[in-house]
Amino acid sequence: MAQHNELGKIGEQLATDYLESKGYEIIERNFRFQKAEIDIIAKYKNTMICVEVKTRNSAFFGDPQEFVTPSKVKLLVKAMDAYITENDIDLEARFDVIAVLKNNTTETVTHYEDAFYHF
Repeated sequence: MAQHNELGKIGEQLATDYLESKGYEIIERNFRFQKAEIDIIAKYKNTMICVEVKTRNSAFFGDPQEFVTPSKVKLLVKAMDAYITENDIDLEARFDVIAVLKNNTTETVTHYEDAFYHF
């Protein structure tokens, strides 16, 4: 497996661990719908949360969350809508980004709630 794929898996696990430590219930990981993949679907305080995890080993090219493009946002919204509809969920939805910086000397997890309103 490519090194960037391994780093992505590590980042998703760190994000999952972080969310669980904050009381989030992890509902599903790596949900696929058409061309979209939601990294983590969680539930917290009667809200369904779509979490996009961005993992980098350096901030040299910018912070990880800066790589969530408008087209990616559009795909995530479509996928989350499908998930909610398919599972007959009657809860509010929120879109978060978790930025993970992970290398030999650094391991940081930064959680941006309602992230699509902050970019």
